[in-house]
Amino acid sequence: MNDGRTPDDSPARDLLDLFGEIRLTPTQRRIAQSLVRHAASAPYLSAVEVAELAGVSQPSVTRFAVALGYDGYPALRRRLREITTAAVPTGGDGDNALQRAVHAERANLAHLAEALTDLKQVTAAGELLAASRPLPVLGLRAAAPLAAYFAFFAAKVHPDVRVLDSGGSLLTDRLEQARAAGASALLAIVLPRYPRESLAALRTAREIGLPVVAITDSPVSPAAEHAEIVLPAAVGTRLVFDLHTAPMALTMVLLQAVCDAAPAETQRRLEEFESAAARRQLFV
Repeated sequence: MNDGRTPDDSPARDLLDLFGEIRLTPTQRRIAQSLVRHAASAPYLSAVEVAELAGVSQPSVTRFAVALGYDGYPALRRRLREITTAAVPTGGDGDNALQRAVHAERANLAHLAEALTDLKQVTAAGELLAASRPLPVLGLRAAAPLAAYFAFFAAKVHPDVRVLDSGGSLLTDRLEQARAAGASALLAIVLPRYPRESLAALRTAREIGLPVVAITDSPVSPAAEHAEIVLPAAVGTRLVFDLHTAPMALTMVLLQAVCDAAPAETQRRLEEFESAAARRQLFV
């Protein structure tokens, strides 16, 4: 994404702050990144020129400006001029946009660590999920890899973990089958841009009496409305696509809580796995 220009000056940093105030679509983030990379000239570019730089359509640039709360691109351009005129160049730390994106993940992890000062919610979630037989784990679209990651390790300490990573009418069937088989809780990982099917699945879970533990990006995410326990972890938004560093860390924190809720069974199943792994020579 870097064309040789690095947004190391004060105007570029101010633009990052401006664009970071709301959630942008991937196309809108391409526009934002182009404006940041060309921070010095951005206030003097037309909508057509910005579209060419970002490789998007001119209407996309207009929608980008409206998404930021402006009447159109001319109003946004006036704001860009105010920012660049008021900005005072500083030496800075020399970080480029990609480095700042990674540094921002440290802040997300720090916020997650601070939230874990109070363990009541994560402990309650661990107990709820540990007792569920089977344990369905929902993760659609961008959340599917995190659901699979959690389930891969959870299967070592839980006898029946079921990953629900595809939508459609079969998703409702699988939720109802899990409930009929004895499931008493659902872990749902719902991340931006919040698939409609994920939210529909949470409504179905509530209808069939299946309590939901939701890992999502914010306490006010759409998933929170349908969950008994909400565990938030912010996603990184400084690149074209989200970074899921904090949500992934939270999945492992939650799995630790599941293990802590049933320590004897966890130990027994881990010993059984190690014995089987040695017998089958699974690892080098």
